[in-house]
Amino acid sequence: MRYQGFQPIFDGNSRVLILGSFPSVKSREQAFYYGNPRNRFWSTLCVAFGERLPQTVEQKKQLCLSHGIALWDVVASCTIEGSMDSDIRDYLTVDLEEVSAHCRLNKLLCNGATAYRITKETYRGNLPVIQLPSTSPANVRFDISAWLEQLKNI
Repeated sequence: MRYQGFQPIFDGNSRVLILGSFPSVKSREQAFYYGNPRNRFWSTLCVAFGERLPQTVEQKKQLCLSHGIALWDVVASCTIEGSMDSDIRDYLTVDLEEVSAHCRLNKLLCNGATAYRITKETYRGNLPVIQLPSTSPANVRFDISAWLEQLKNI
């Protein structure tokens, strides 16, 4: 089945754009990023910024925006069954200028290998593109330290 991704979350104060690959089944059900409660994304941001775990979509947006984080997925639409990145087929990518033209980004952080690969294949700008370990519960080797290093001093 073909699915559309979500709209980006950003404002004029965003300095870092975190790019995922494409929303999981649980995220699509909730209509917002990182909806699987076992995904480490929100807890990682909370550790990095000393915040409480957000419970609502609005709290999640505020957590990102209050710390200079823009959030999006590099795949705009695709055919996918399930949630695995390896199941993404026939994809179209987002235009990263839609975000970067409206804020002063200084880097792109990719949540996992697939987001990184697709971003490197399609992005033609000058910002550094950095691969971070996937926060997915499927990543048994997750190491928060790379995330904390990239999120300090945004």
